[in-house]
Amino acid sequence: MGFSPAGLLIALAVLAPNLLLIWLPPREPLPRVRVPAPLTLLERVGQALCLVVPAITLPGGFVAWWLLPASLALAGYYALWARYLVTGRVGASLYRSWWILPVPMALLPVLVFLAAAAWLMNPWIAIAAGVLAIGHVPASLVIARALGPRA
Repeated sequence: MGFSPAGLLIALAVLAPNLLLIWLPPREPLPRVRVPAPLTLLERVGQALCLVVPAITLPGGFVAWWLLPASLALAGYYALWARYLVTGRVGASLYRSWWILPVPMALLPVLVFLAAAAWLMNPWIAIAAGVLAIGHVPASLVIARALGPRA
């Protein structure tokens, strides 16, 4: 245990665009979708772990080239947040597929954290990302399917 500035930076970089939903929520609310409770629980636990674990665990070293995939995944995530804004804050754009990714807004943060785990040589971040993936990706798929093919 210990404080990791690099880990904190990664956690904040992924969290920051989510704050847009506070000031710029979807213009029309998304339909209520029943996500199974175990998925919701795993999603919330994974989100909390991915915000805290990177900052409170020391890196085991640095593998510089892993910063490239982490940066690319983060850039893609930011581009999808831009898509949300450009489409007029349509809530469905948060779940719309992109390229071959069915729910990229759920997958890309997981990829950022997995690449960051490799970059920082920190297995605890990888475990946190795994918990996030187990809950967040299926929960997002449930919502995307409920929104239909236009999502």
